[in-house]
Amino acid sequence: MEITSLQNAAIKNIVKLAKSKERKEQQLFVIEGARELSLALAGGYILDSVYVCTPLFAKSKYPDVVESIDPNKIVPISPSVFEKIAYRENSDGIVAVAKPKPHRLADIKLSENPFVIILESVEKPGNLGAILRTADAAAVDAVIVCDPQTDLYNPNVIRSGVGTLFTVQTAVCTSSEAMEWLLQNKITSYAAELQAAEFYQNVDFTRPSAIVMGTEAEGLTDFWLQNVKKRIKIPMKGKIDSLNVSVSTAILTFEAMRQRGF
Repeated sequence: MEITSLQNAAIKNIVKLAKSKERKEQQLFVIEGARELSLALAGGYILDSVYVCTPLFAKSKYPDVVESIDPNKIVPISPSVFEKIAYRENSDGIVAVAKPKPHRLADIKLSENPFVIILESVEKPGNLGAILRTADAAAVDAVIVCDPQTDLYNPNVIRSGVGTLFTVQTAVCTSSEAMEWLLQNKITSYAAELQAAEFYQNVDFTRPSAIVMGTEAEGLTDFWLQNVKKRIKIPMKGKIDSLNVSVSTAILTFEAMRQRGF
């Protein structure tokens, strides 16, 4: 039976899941969009429920996604109800509630010559999503988020990352845990810092490597600056002395891929 009431308990709960506190307490999060949902399913995510607005979903470029979903979990909803739970404009009429993964360091499977992106205290969901897009495009081994100020399942992470949260190996941990893991796996780490002496293009990224990126406001803490092998920088010739962290990450990542014959 189609849900038409905005006061429906399940619909009100989806709205609640916009808050980090609710996501953590309920161990649930929201996926909007057929493309993102297809990536989540391919990534082994377990769905709790799926809400479909038929008139909108009829225009989706990914209509086959529903074929791999248990029909008992699919709930039809009216356009007004979908508008209530949708996070973005021009959505294609499908929203799912899913269970998060643990994102442990121990679950990361590395290639023979890994390249890893480490983010310290990332606070803007849009930046995290953009970095996940870069990680997916460059096929990096993993993104490790240390001491985050936003959670991975913020709707804006999924939206800005166009679902790459589901395609990139991602772990959440403390900075000390990440450093210990790097040492155990013999991965050399390089910290991006404005005051660094060495330009990024002069660093050898052809061996197991990790780039460590800080916040735009504060940069990296002393923990990382004192423990990495080298501090590196991107040349700046304008009047502004810093780039958006997602842009900086992309520059460093694709330099590493260039060196590796990507």
